[in-house]
Amino acid sequence: MRILGISAFYHDSAAALLVDGRPVAAAQEERFTRKKHDPGFPENAIRYCLDEAKVGLDDIDYVVFFEKPILKFERLLETYLANAPAGYASFRMALPIWLKEKLFQKVGMVKALKPFSASEKGIEEKLLFAEHHQSHAASAFFPSPFEEAVVLTLDGVGEWATTSVAIGRGSQLETVREIQWPHSLGLLYSAFTYYAGFKVNSGEYKVMGLAPYGAPRFADTILENIVDLKADGSFWLDQKYFNYATGLTMTSRAFDDLMGGPPRRPESPLTQREMDLAASVQAVTEEVMLRITRDLARTYDIPNLCMAGGVALNCVANGKILRDGAFERVWVQPAAGDAGGALGAAYAAHSTHMNRPRHRTEALDGMSGSFLGPAYSQSEIEERLTQAGAKFETFDDAATLEQTVDALEAGHAVGWFQGRMEFGPRALGARSILGDPRNPQMQRNLNLKIKYRESFRPFAPSVLAEDVSDYFDLDADSPYMLLVAEVAGERRRKMSAAEEALFGIDKLNVPRSDIPAVTHVDYSARVQTVHRETNPRYHALISAFKARTGCPVVVNTSFNVRGEPIVLTPEDAFRCFMGCEMETLVVGNCVLRKPAQNEALKVDYKDRFELD
Repeated sequence: MRILGISAFYHDSAAALLVDGRPVAAAQEERFTRKKHDPGFPENAIRYCLDEAKVGLDDIDYVVFFEKPILKFERLLETYLANAPAGYASFRMALPIWLKEKLFQKVGMVKALKPFSASEKGIEEKLLFAEHHQSHAASAFFPSPFEEAVVLTLDGVGEWATTSVAIGRGSQLETVREIQWPHSLGLLYSAFTYYAGFKVNSGEYKVMGLAPYGAPRFADTILENIVDLKADGSFWLDQKYFNYATGLTMTSRAFDDLMGGPPRRPESPLTQREMDLAASVQAVTEEVMLRITRDLARTYDIPNLCMAGGVALNCVANGKILRDGAFERVWVQPAAGDAGGALGAAYAAHSTHMNRPRHRTEALDGMSGSFLGPAYSQSEIEERLTQAGAKFETFDDAATLEQTVDALEAGHAVGWFQGRMEFGPRALGARSILGDPRNPQMQRNLNLKIKYRESFRPFAPSVLAEDVSDYFDLDADSPYMLLVAEVAGERRRKMSAAEEALFGIDKLNVPRSDIPAVTHVDYSARVQTVHRETNPRYHALISAFKARTGCPVVVNTSFNVRGEPIVLTPEDAFRCFMGCEMETLVVGNCVLRKPAQNEALKVDYKDRFELD
């Protein structure tokens, strides 16, 4: 049974292929087109999935879209009618797109899929549509390691649902609760993202990273005026403070008046006010999620929680849910946003439409470490790098690891390109930039000289799974970098009185532990546990670094610069290497050093991509 899942036409379009209930391929379209958050039809991702399985569309049993456009259009019409004449400008912009394309998506998809079919027949009969939150919930439960779980989906909005709860048992998944549009925790967070001067649908993680620099002095204002929060976590948003339902902005004049001024202008200097706003919306979000999960644990008496939806990428809140202990175990879909809806749509068809049993696995879960994207053989790597004009040396496996450890120990930023690409927004050791976490300058250098992004942004540690409790207050697996934990007390550095008194962004350059490059200003870290079973090459590298230095941790950030998607091909990796101040690049067993490269191939990334 082969089922192709597709998500598209909003942001982060993707394709995923399920064979007998097991994901064999999945990728985001942005990686192929090099357009960040590409919302277009994922023709390249579809081609990759089919090629990876060595099949054509005629061999696919069903093609499943991740949401139902007719229900979304129903919401659009009802919202505009309920608010008329307000929102006419937004309605006038939206309606032609719906009438021309989205309302007739089935016809458009059949046409777009024909090039993948030799016969060009029977495509319409294969086409199914899942509901948005059904796709998210399926992506969270079916590849999880749990036989039974509560499944919580939180995002901006699907068709109507913004928050939903399902119960998963075996091969069944039943929705039991919903909060509907326009009351949305995801849109509340996005509204503050917009108000703080960041881009909606990509800047939310910046708000999360900025929050520890601030104080939640607006949290009470939010809860007293904007959010009516109940004991069970259900909530209602006062729409007079928002403009997202019918307008062209996220927030209203009433929001500006309540918060004491207009939104920050994008790219203008950050102030303590934005840090406090970030801290406040983060605190409110955590309180909502904790109330929801505590009530769900009491109500259903199931020890396992699965999560998906864009809000489930808030790894700070996820870590607090785990530490809260209402649920014994927490599993978050690594592609929790809309890209993961492609995989979830395929799972939903497999279980609900076809009533097929779940695929069982002896591994950590059913995601294969989320390494579901393209890979390149050593011969392909050498050929592609040569054609790109790269100068490289080739080593055997053991020597490649030693060369990489040499570079890390020398303080280099190291591009690390190995095996199958990750599916989802996180780099997990296949398309990563690595550094020495003991180096107090590494965080600043990576932000300003490699990533070309804001200096306040934290970096994640990759730690050997067997050593995690020696460095972090975490006794659970976190293979997908979706849980934040505190650095262990014995690793922390004693602060002076003057350092303790620092406030806001002044906290940034003070080392706080013996792994300062991955210790945020509140002693937290977004932990990735690295497992030999799912990524033996990366595990071997960190083990070699530990053998040399005694430290089983490396800095891990995504292999891209600001505004660019994570690299896909060896050529992408070389181009990124030549466009920043990265000193060493390791692609397969090829080692590239910056001084050996042709200066004429240098790329200026600073002005090439739209800032996100």
